Amino acid sequence: MAQSFKPTPASQQVVEDTAKVMDRTWETIQEKTFTKWVNSKLADRKIEPITDLTQAMSDGVRLIQLLEIIGDYSFGRYNKNPKLRIQKVENVNKALEFIKRRGVPLTNIGAEDIVDASLKLILGMIWTIILRFTIADISQEGLTAKEGLLLWCQRKTAPYAEVDVRDFTYSWQDGLAFCALIHRHRPDLLDYDSLNKTDRHTNTALAFEVAATKLGIPQLLDVEDVCDIQKPDERSIMTYVALYFHAFSHFDKVETAGRRVAKFAEVMQSVWDMEHDFERRVKQLMQNIINRKNVWANSKFDGNYSDAKRHSMEFNQYKSSEKRVWVSEKSDIDTLLGNIQTKLKTYELQPYHPPTGLTLNDLDKAWQSLLEAEAKRYKAINDKIREIKESLRKTFAQSANDFQKSLDSISHSLAELDGNLDAQLVTVKSLLAKLGPLENSLRQMEELDAQCREANVEENDYTVFSIDDLKFELRLVQQSINKKSSFIENQMVARNMTNLTPAQLEEFEGTFRHFDTDSSNTLNPYEFKAALASLGIVYDDAELNAVFDQMCEGQSEASFEQFIRFMVNVTEDKTSPDQLRQSFKIVAGDKPFVTELDLRRSLLPENVLSYLKEAMPERESGYDYSRYLDQVFQE
Repeated sequence: MAQSFKPTPASQQVVEDTAKVMDRTWETIQEKTFTKWVNSKLADRKIEPITDLTQAMSDGVRLIQLLEIIGDYSFGRYNKNPKLRIQKVENVNKALEFIKRRGVPLTNIGAEDIVDASLKLILGMIWTIILRFTIADISQEGLTAKEGLLLWCQRKTAPYAEVDVRDFTYSWQDGLAFCALIHRHRPDLLDYDSLNKTDRHTNTALAFEVAATKLGIPQLLDVEDVCDIQKPDERSIMTYVALYFHAFSHFDKVETAGRRVAKFAEVMQSVWDMEHDFERRVKQLMQNIINRKNVWANSKFDGNYSDAKRHSMEFNQYKSSEKRVWVSEKSDIDTLLGNIQTKLKTYELQPYHPPTGLTLNDLDKAWQSLLEAEAKRYKAINDKIREIKESLRKTFAQSANDFQKSLDSISHSLAELDGNLDAQLVTVKSLLAKLGPLENSLRQMEELDAQCREANVEENDYTVFSIDDLKFELRLVQQSINKKSSFIENQMVARNMTNLTPAQLEEFEGTFRHFDTDSSNTLNPYEFKAALASLGIVYDDAELNAVFDQMCEGQSEASFEQFIRFMVNVTEDKTSPDQLRQSFKIVAGDKPFVTELDLRRSLLPENVLSYLKEAMPERESGYDYSRYLDQVFQE
């Protein structure tokens, strides 16, 4: 089993000795601090400072003088130069009774203890006095004096990242909390940002020096009492920090009093300024009204919607900006006059009477004239906009109806074409030439349509045609003319192709038209390849490019005539060696030999199949068609 620790007599003695040393240290610091605090109060009446706190308090004289100063009270007669112990006890008793009457309990402190110069009890008494007369009146959200003072320090130092005030001991050892309090209230006295945040002695010394020389806060503490001991004395720190609170509170009170005096003087002086400000503002507002009415009276319309809309936007902008400023200004002027009269009445001065022409009645008349001019201007703008919209409707409708009539005329002429192909082609070309002017007219109507849309003209009782309708109709007519022209040209080509049957010609022509996807009456290489594939003619890419270039004679696309001539050449039953070799290769499926099954799949007549089997040299797996062709054709 574990044995419990029992301190030895030696270790117990060490603990007791350490506690005694700490007590003596705190007593020494408190004695110095409280002595300086007492002297700072005695100095208010130029009383000789004390050097020994216990001896100075023991006869009761300095204690009574201190209480008279901080308690704002006169003790009357007392022994000012006591010689006997009884006289000293009497003095101290008077002082202690006064303290008790102020609601401060003095536990275990009697007059004899003070007369006997008991340091601990004297320090306790002084601390009680400090609490009651210096710290107790610090009020922060209903907290106790200590808590209130701590809260005040925390709030004042909150903006300083390096400062964290949690108590009146360790939180003050780096000196930054003292510096932060000074900088927060008087940034002109101390450059906080330039401090070396790790140099506690320099920071503390600087704060003590600035507080003493610039703020009149006596230096109750020594730097070493804060920086060089393990735990600073709480009472000493609180006593010193309380002086900061009162010093800055005093500054606030002085500043507040100064503001009150300045405000009183400003109120008296401002009456004259307000009267002149009223007259100036009335003059300016009435002049603004005159200027605005003159602008409207001299305004002219250009006759187009964008100009009328600009006038409308300017009017609306005036109402939403300038007019609102004036409305607010007029209200402020009314209020200003009321404030002037109220101030004059408050200080029992004669009421103010604005000069003739600058009264509120004069301003109301000018304002009424502005409202009448506004109504007239608004009506003029709306009338002009309605007039322009109606004009746009009629202009667009007339152009649209005329445009449609022109398209109908062209379509009618195209439908009635008949007779000689050459004459028909001439007529189609003439109809195509008429489309150019129509396209120009369409662009002009697009501009009209844009103007209508800008003017929000959505309905038009003068025409049923929209710009999209007209574009669609024009495209249809263009396509009809192009198709008719291509058809006629193709028919002229076809009539010269006597070596094609009508069925072949119809098939080739239909194929050409189907794959001419852009209606250009030409085929590009991709369209040409697709057209051949639909007819069962297949080339690889290299062959196709060579065939296409030869057919087009170097052009990028093939015409209908070039396509027809190519098809005539492909479909003619000529027995050229190359054509036959290519045909056998296709039947054989690109093999160097052909089988009986290949021949049967090509649907050859039975007698032709029998002949070829006998005529072609046999080879492994089939028949050698290349040797056969070499034999039958001359070199």
